[in-house]
Amino acid sequence: MLSLPNLLTLARIAAIPLVVASFWLDRGWAQWTAAALFFIASVTDYFDGWLARRWQQVSRLGRFLDPIADKLLVASVLLLLCAFETLRGVHVIPALIILCREIMVSGLREFLAELRVGLPVSSAAKWKTAIQMMALGVLLVGNAGPPWVMPLGLALLWFAAALTLWTGYDYLRAGLEHMIDDPAAVPPPRPVSDDEKRHADGRLS
Repeated sequence: MLSLPNLLTLARIAAIPLVVASFWLDRGWAQWTAAALFFIASVTDYFDGWLARRWQQVSRLGRFLDPIADKLLVASVLLLLCAFETLRGVHVIPALIILCREIMVSGLREFLAELRVGLPVSSAAKWKTAIQMMALGVLLVGNAGPPWVMPLGLALLWFAAALTLWTGYDYLRAGLEHMIDDPAAVPPPRPVSDDEKRHADGRLS
């Protein structure tokens, strides 16, 4: 519980209310503070896993908390940006795509866990996460920064949404292999002989 990788993961969760509170302040530096806190929290996403593997401190708690911390952080910021209309109109669509994909992958992982099947993170998904975090950090600065900040953030968000669809499809395709029963793998029913039928009828009577 008190290993450094787990503490970094917990710190990422603890940063969420700080990011929200900073963005809510009516100050010019508030959005920069929210973006800085979000950036620091995003960096811990890399270091907690890297340190856990390097120091051989991979734990069940860490494997449980790490994806939850990421999803809580991303979902909170997306909802915050929509609430303050930083994202509005058609630009709400990539936010919905990202949120829906996170819910789908979470459900897929839970289903596959019951089958004791792992769902490893692909390299494309890592790129998606990196670009997604960059987009949200830039959008948190928003109109508090130079004029080019908002167009850059929106472009990155749409790019992240495109990668989200791609990686989400890959995960779903991998999961469908375990969801759909293969009729060829199910042996046909064995024909029942007359003696077995009479024996079964006798037991039922």
